Amino acid sequence: MPSFKRLAALSACIAPALGISVTTSTSSYTVDTAATYGFKVAISRSTCDITSLYFYGTEYQYSSTYSHIASGLGSATVSYTTSGDYVIVKCVADNDSFDLTHYMVFADKSSSIYMGTYTVSEPSVGELRYIFRLTGLTEAYPNGNVSYTAGGTAIEASDVFTVDGETRSKFYSSDRFIDDSVYCATTTDASIHACWVRPNNQATEKSSGGPFFRDINLNYGGSYHSVTYYMNSNHAQTESYRQGFHGPYVFSMSRSGIPKASEYDVSFFDDLGLTGYTGASGRGHVKGTASGVSSSFPIVLHWYNSDYQSWVQASSSGAFTSPALVAGTYTQALYQDEFLAATTTVTVSAGATATANIAATAAAIVGSRTTVFQLGDYDGQPTGFLNADKQQRMHPSDSRMSSWAPGSVASTAASSWPMAIFKDVNNGQKITFTLSSAISSVATLRIATTLAFAGGRPQATVNSYTCSAPSAPTAVDSRGVTRGTYRGRGEVYTCSIPSGNLVSGSNTVTINVISGSSGDDYLSPNVIFDAIELYY
Repeated sequence: MPSFKRLAALSACIAPALGISVTTSTSSYTVDTAATYGFKVAISRSTCDITSLYFYGTEYQYSSTYSHIASGLGSATVSYTTSGDYVIVKCVADNDSFDLTHYMVFADKSSSIYMGTYTVSEPSVGELRYIFRLTGLTEAYPNGNVSYTAGGTAIEASDVFTVDGETRSKFYSSDRFIDDSVYCATTTDASIHACWVRPNNQATEKSSGGPFFRDINLNYGGSYHSVTYYMNSNHAQTESYRQGFHGPYVFSMSRSGIPKASEYDVSFFDDLGLTGYTGASGRGHVKGTASGVSSSFPIVLHWYNSDYQSWVQASSSGAFTSPALVAGTYTQALYQDEFLAATTTVTVSAGATATANIAATAAAIVGSRTTVFQLGDYDGQPTGFLNADKQQRMHPSDSRMSSWAPGSVASTAASSWPMAIFKDVNNGQKITFTLSSAISSVATLRIATTLAFAGGRPQATVNSYTCSAPSAPTAVDSRGVTRGTYRGRGEVYTCSIPSGNLVSGSNTVTINVISGSSGDDYLSPNVIFDAIELYY
């Protein structure tokens, strides 16, 4: 009969043994996940800074400035616990600048850090981010060198540069939240990737700005690569910040290419007992059908209230099922791509699925009219206009841009119309068209915009008739177009043109940007166009 000790030894050989470990020193906790390629992370016990990031035999953490929330918590109470296969590092900061709890969760055999940040109030700096400062990783995915500013000369504030004759900025690394599931800093041979991953809707449900908001992702400035996860900021922000549990969001080191968000299952967070976290049992869904928008564009559903936001793209037939939403009452918005088509209200109950069909109501989409001409589509973007294909990745002064002042543009030539008019650069652009006969009824000129800067709004003159000056738009407190951003509040302006002003033969619409504010060049008051339509 085998002895107890022999059975115990045999059992130990068969049972999977955890390799993850934590080494404690006076200054830090060092977590070694026993990953195949070696993954060790040292975390300061006094500040919560990551002071060492060791992967595949190489140290990647910049030694002069560490990685952390904001630019560092200053001081924090740092501890760790274990739960099954996981080590949970908890950092509590309660001082003049922060009132938050930050979690870093390490899994056995994994080269990832699963993060969550619970905020009671907004940090005093006015934004919430986690930033890694990494060495040896000079390249960027997916947008390449647009945010490579090393050796550059500043041309706007301290964040837009020229490098080798091209404009570069950390802002040009951004992508819309709805598209931005993975981004990475890499080695020149792409053998090592250091990536942020948004595994599901929970990663952004406490952020602000909706599905089309974008923020800084990457910036190689010479000494290190900033690999940043923004939870909120005032970078062309359109709504109030949300507090509570942000995440899970994941930092991953990889030698097997670019990770996929779908590869990360974060359901284990339900069992960790983290402050402010709402698991599956507190969530429900919304399903329905969206109608009245064109299937030629993405059909996007967006749910939001003061506490949460989430979104999903519907099928081409309009059918949709929401992500798992925390129970509560939401505004449900429908977009034709990024153009707001309708809103309604829906209540979500935990463990249940609500049905909430929605149909477009926006006049620009469903209104009956006879169109004289239309430049651009009602899609909430400047797509198709001059320079719109470049604006997200370079400054408007960049030599690769086409001239912003074509002068007169035919009403059939959307690609010749500038995506933006700047009061100090290209005011007074003209649209020309020909009518076979005069229009005897009242006509309407509709100008749909996506973003305004410094109170800029369009005022049109149709032949000799000048439209009334529109009121100033609600301010978006940030530079926009020069930072690669085109989305703001999406104001739509209309002007009624009395009969007798649209004549047989040649006609001209002149558009100027007006504002009580001033500015120079591309920082003068401006507007970005979505669509321009004349109809009756």
